[in-house]
Amino acid sequence: MSTFSPASADPRWHWLKPDLQVVDFWLSRCNALWSTHEARARVVAVIPEADGVSTVVLKPNRHFKGFRPGQHVNVSVEIDGIRHTRSYSLSDAPRPDKLLRVTVKAVEGGKVSRYLQAVRRRAVVHLSQAFGDFELPMDNAPVVLMAAGSGITPMLSLLKAQAAMAFPRPVLLACWARNAREWVQAETLRDWMAKHANFKVHLIATREKPEGDAGLFGRISKAHIDTLFSGLPSPHVLVCGPSGFVGTARERVAAWAKSFQAESFTPPVQVVAPESEGTVQVTLQRSGRTLEVARGATLLEALEAQGVNPAFGCRMGICNTCACGKSAGVSRDVLNGELGTEPTHALRLCISTAQSDLSLEL
Repeated sequence: MSTFSPASADPRWHWLKPDLQVVDFWLSRCNALWSTHEARARVVAVIPEADGVSTVVLKPNRHFKGFRPGQHVNVSVEIDGIRHTRSYSLSDAPRPDKLLRVTVKAVEGGKVSRYLQAVRRRAVVHLSQAFGDFELPMDNAPVVLMAAGSGITPMLSLLKAQAAMAFPRPVLLACWARNAREWVQAETLRDWMAKHANFKVHLIATREKPEGDAGLFGRISKAHIDTLFSGLPSPHVLVCGPSGFVGTARERVAAWAKSFQAESFTPPVQVVAPESEGTVQVTLQRSGRTLEVARGATLLEALEAQGVNPAFGCRMGICNTCACGKSAGVSRDVLNGELGTEPTHALRLCISTAQSDLSLEL
C-alpha cells in the first residue's frame, strides 16, 4: 500500500500544493486551527513557573503526530508580520488529553521567548512534528539526569513519563540554577522524591546559597560529582544545559558512565582549524548572488551578516530548520570537525563552515 505525503516525490503533489495553500488560507479565515496538512496548536494556558519562566499549554490540531519524552518541537509565531521559528523541548510526557507543554525562559533579546511569555489564550501557533533522540535507554540500569537552567525542560518530560510508571528504575536528577527562584517545578520534584524510593533530586544554586539548605552550592565541580555519584553503579547519563556545562559534565562523567547523551541549548564553541582562515565565495543558486564569507564563521552567521536571512530554529544543529542542499564545494561540521567533500549533499547552515567556494540551494 502506498502512502501519499507532502514529502513524496510524486509530481502530482507539486500541482496540488498551490491549491492546498489556497484551501488552507480560506480554512484559516473560518478557524485559525484548521489546515489540510499543517500542524498548528491553540494556546489554552500560560502558567508561571519561576523567575522569567512560563509553561505554555497547547492544544494541537489533528496533524500533530505525537512525541516521545525528551523530544523537541519547533514553534513558529508571527511578530510584526514576520514569522519566527524557535526550537523548544516538550516539558511533559504524552497525555491522554493530547495537550502539549513547552516551558520557555525569557532571554535577553529573545523575540519568540518573550512573545510566548505574554501570549494570549486562544492564540494559534504553528508546530513542526516532534524530533530528537534524547531518551532513556531501554534497559533497567540506573539513570543520572544533569540539567542547568533551561536544561530542566527535557528532563521534566523524561521524569513525568517515569513518574507515571512509579519510577521502575533508579533515577537521580541534579539540577543547577542561579538561585531558588529559578528552580522549575521544585515542589513536584520533591514530592516525587518523598513518594518514590527510586527517585532522588538535588537542586543546586550557583549564586545564592538558600538559607537553611546544607546541600551543594556553586557551579558544577569535581566535588559535586564525587558527592552526588559516589558509590553509584555505572549509570546512563543524560545532560542538558549551556555548552560550557555540557562540556564540563562530559569531561567529568562520560568515561565512568554506562552511556552518555548530551544536548546544549547554546551554540557550540567553535574550534577554528588553521585551514579555516581567509575567505571564500558562496553562491546562492536561487537568488543568483555570490557572497564573500569568512571560512571560520558558520554559514548561518555569515549569511545573516550580509543581509541574507535563511530559516532557522535551534541554531545548534538539532532541528534541521536551516538544512539546505550544497551542490558544490567543501564544508566543515563544527560539531565533529568532519569535512563534507561530496559534491552534492545537505548541510545545516548553523553548524557548517565553508572550507572552499560553495554553491548552496538558497
